[in-house]
Amino acid sequence: MLRTPVSEQRMWILEWLKDPEAHFPPPRRGDLVEDGVTAAAVAAKLAVPRSVADTDLRLLAAIGLLRTKRIRRHTHYRRDEVRIAEVARMFEKGW
Repeated sequence: MLRTPVSEQRMWILEWLKDPEAHFPPPRRGDLVEDGVTAAAVAAKLAVPRSVADTDLRLLAAIGLLRTKRIRRHTHYRRDEVRIAEVARMFEKGW
């Protein structure tokens, strides 16, 4: 996890996913809070290609900060609050 530099873009994604309804339009399928947000929605918000958003979201999911859920052909991402709290506690303890 620490080998990957924290980018401002990834921090924005984590911040937006705290309250996805405030930052993303309603999806055609699923629920923003329960199911999460697609890479396409994140890419549109960041004004970057979808591949860039995919990379950031996959990295955040790989280190456990995001959970994924497949709905049809799309992967939806949402915060894993328990894991985020665990990581925050590790850093508070001086890890």
